[in-house]
Amino acid sequence: MKAKNKLCTVEEAIALIRPGSRIMVGGFGLAGYPELLVEALAESGIRDLTIISNDLGSPGVGLGKLLINCQIKALIGNYYNWNPEVAQGCFRGEIQVKLVPQGSFAEAIRAAGVGIPAFFTTAGAGTELAEGKEVRVFNGRSCVLENAIHADVALIRAYKADELGNLVYFKTARNFNPLMAMAAAVTIAEVEEVVPTGALDPESVITPHIYVQAIVRRDGNV
Repeated sequence: MKAKNKLCTVEEAIALIRPGSRIMVGGFGLAGYPELLVEALAESGIRDLTIISNDLGSPGVGLGKLLINCQIKALIGNYYNWNPEVAQGCFRGEIQVKLVPQGSFAEAIRAAGVGIPAFFTTAGAGTELAEGKEVRVFNGRSCVLENAIHADVALIRAYKADELGNLVYFKTARNFNPLMAMAAAVTIAEVEEVVPTGALDPESVITPHIYVQAIVRRDGNV
C-alpha cells in the first residue's frame, strides 16, 4: 500500500483479511455491492468467515460464491430469499445463520459505529427471533434487546473517493455501505474514481476519511 494515500491493489486489500474474520459486505442483493472485492475474496480461498450482510447474493453469484467455496462458517443478516442455498446449508449444519429483522440489522450496525452497545426495539418481539434475548415493556409494548453488530473488516462500495478516503455514494449504493463503513476495525472501499484531496465538495461527503483504511479502484489502477 502506498504511503502517500490509501490507494492499494485488490490483492493488497484482500491480504488485510484473516481466516475466521467477521466481514461486513455492503449492498442490497447485487445493487451497490463491492463486486471486485467480493470476487477477489472468493478467489482467495480464505475460510471460516462470518459474513454480515443484508443477503448472500444469488446461487453462485456475488457472495453466493463464498458459500459454494465453503468459505463461510456463519451468516448474520435477513434477506436470503434470493439464495435458497443458504437455507440448504443451514439445514445440513454446514453454516450457522442468525436472522435479524432488517431495520434492527441496520440499527445494530449504526449503533456499533457510534458507540452504542445495545438498544431495545419492538421488531421481533413475541416471535422466535426474540428467543434467548432480554425483553422489557416500554409504554405497554414489549421490546427486544439487540446488541450492536461489529466487524473486523467492512467491504463497501462507493462512487468516488479522494486520496484521504472521504467517500461519496451514488443512489442505491447508499444503502448499508455508509453504516458498515463505521462499524468495522478496517474498512476497504471499492470506488469508481479517486480524486485529489480537497477536490470533493464537503457537502457531498457521506463517509469521512477517518473510517476508511484502504481504497481500491474498480479499474485496478493504483
